[in-house]
Amino acid sequence: MDALYTAVATANGREGRAVSSDGQLDLPLAPPPALGGNGQGTNPEQLFAAGYAACFAGALGVVGRQAKIDTKDASVTAEVGIGKDESGFGIKVTLRVELPESLQGETGRDLVEQAHQVCPYSKATRGNIPVELVVE
Repeated sequence: MDALYTAVATANGREGRAVSSDGQLDLPLAPPPALGGNGQGTNPEQLFAAGYAACFAGALGVVGRQAKIDTKDASVTAEVGIGKDESGFGIKVTLRVELPESLQGETGRDLVEQAHQVCPYSKATRGNIPVELVVE
């Protein structure tokens, strides 16, 4: 694959900062209270959720345009859970895709399934973590 764009960010642990090379992202990091932190910053799970939701919404737009179906009123919410597994910690994802009334039913579900096949985040996680698709 020839990269069309490469994002670069640096973090110094779960407590500290995450900063992108262009300065557009500059966030304090802190574990959430559920993991023993003070919650006074964002965390990797929130960043992953935001990235996956945005990427999946973009993929839904791509497959919608290819099918000549307007998906602009759809929204994607990613829920990223972290917990202990057999090798330490693992994550799981639920993608909640809210479709406009005009896309309810089989057509909308088909578009979501197609988006899951082309979304780079879905490709990267396939077979590695559980990803559940919920169409609303």
